[in-house]
Amino acid sequence: MQVIYDGEFNLALLVGCLLVVRMKQCLKIVSSRVILVPYEENHVPKYHEWMKSPELQEATSSSPLSLEEEYQMQKSWRDDSDKYTFIVLDKNLYRETADEVKSMVGDVNVFLLPNEDETSVPTGEITIMIAEPTARRKGFGLETTLLMMNYCIRSLQIRKFVAIIGEKNSTSVKLFEKLHFREVEKTYFGELKYEKTVEQREWEQLIKSYGLAYEESSYERRRNDA
Repeated sequence: MQVIYDGEFNLALLVGCLLVVRMKQCLKIVSSRVILVPYEENHVPKYHEWMKSPELQEATSSSPLSLEEEYQMQKSWRDDSDKYTFIVLDKNLYRETADEVKSMVGDVNVFLLPNEDETSVPTGEITIMIAEPTARRKGFGLETTLLMMNYCIRSLQIRKFVAIIGEKNSTSVKLFEKLHFREVEKTYFGELKYEKTVEQREWEQLIKSYGLAYEESSYERRRNDA
């Protein structure tokens, strides 16, 4: 990673970026029904199998990748300071099996968008996918989205969220509308753009209304993922 400012190497900014990256690699977020863990190499084969599904490709506006490309993508999301991705685990299943791969049900991502001008607020583009059919309609998507947004608000000072949703993805539309996102435009590619500006008091009331349990703890990475 190289950080340049006014033509000179900025050591302080580089160190700051490295600390942010290291922090997200060592973070686990726990709630009532799900656990969010960093996206690691051992998760890639199952994620790759998920993304062979035409249904998921359409819902996420994604193109299929080779397994090698999927590993490269995982490394990018893990190591880049403007990308945050977590694998969603079924908490009860993980308690029973102690196996992350068997407990995987989806993923959640936030990409930090560059500020448009000096008056712009910190903004993140969020995506959520519950890939396992048996894990759907259990509230995992809502709880995961609340957890991710709460982390971004608390730790990254994000004050605005953007969600780009496929026009036919009615499940995601309903989810984000529940969280008071509003549709602002239809993109050139026929996707719907939703936005939410965060007001602290309103956000605290929202997570309280859903009874969100939120706990951060250290994530122990597997040796072959270090």
